[in-house]
Amino acid sequence: MSILPFGEEILPLAEDFVLKAVLTHPDAKPALIDLISAVIGRNVKDVQLLNNELHSVDADEKKQRLDVNCIIDDGSQVNVEMQGSALGGIDGGRLTLTNKSIYYLTKLHSTQKAKSVPYENFVRTYQITFCANNIFKHKEYLTYATLRTEKGIQISEQINLIFIELSKLSGVLKKPVDKMTSIEDWSIFLGYSGDPDKRVLLNKILAKKEGLVMAGTVLAAISKDEHERAKRLSQEKWETDFYNNYVVRAEKALAEGIAEGKAEANTKTAKILKKAGILTNTQIAEATDLSIEEIEKL
Repeated sequence: MSILPFGEEILPLAEDFVLKAVLTHPDAKPALIDLISAVIGRNVKDVQLLNNELHSVDADEKKQRLDVNCIIDDGSQVNVEMQGSALGGIDGGRLTLTNKSIYYLTKLHSTQKAKSVPYENFVRTYQITFCANNIFKHKEYLTYATLRTEKGIQISEQINLIFIELSKLSGVLKKPVDKMTSIEDWSIFLGYSGDPDKRVLLNKILAKKEGLVMAGTVLAAISKDEHERAKRLSQEKWETDFYNNYVVRAEKALAEGIAEGKAEANTKTAKILKKAGILTNTQIAEATDLSIEEIEKL
């Protein structure tokens, strides 16, 4: 029997809402344990979810993070998230995502109780981010960073930043299923769950162990749930409307500004795009002919 049924639509796990719905499901604890074990390279025995209520999909609530925050058996803190949308060009996307991830990683690490606790007893903190699009220029899909010197000597394992770029799995897809590692199994599952052409491969991967079987079973059940599907469609509609609203406003401002002069029109357009927060200053500069310095002053 196929874990992911053929001929049925399966929701893509490369969307933050879907990933969280699966990993925080009451039946999915073995899946979460297996996923974290695969990524951090340690046999995790237990996991405790923290503060994981699914957020609303309205405009205000969408600004909040959709992630999976938990503590594993040795006390280490782990935060798992999916970056499903594109973040602009390589450099803009890299800076946006890495800066955001570092911010939340250090913020989470600092939530530990320091009073009456020796610093040497602090636990590790992991920020695990799956990316549906390319973030870094290097070819490797797995990027694991800790605190190191400029010569690469590790000075601390306290904070750990992990990126898995699901868009760079073409080489992994060519491997025999029995030769794939646990992190490769999970990466392919997360990256291609919604692709019907990969259904045979996915079912072979999911059948390898309990954690993957459970994740696939929960995903298949959620994909059939009209309530979950309606919430996903609502989220997609909000994202599309949000983006289109600002694009239309920018185009309108540019058209109106022709009569006022190109410089004023560019300034007005740049203000709208900057307020929207969907483009980097570099991208706004390219679109409006303003300098980055001028945009930063707006």
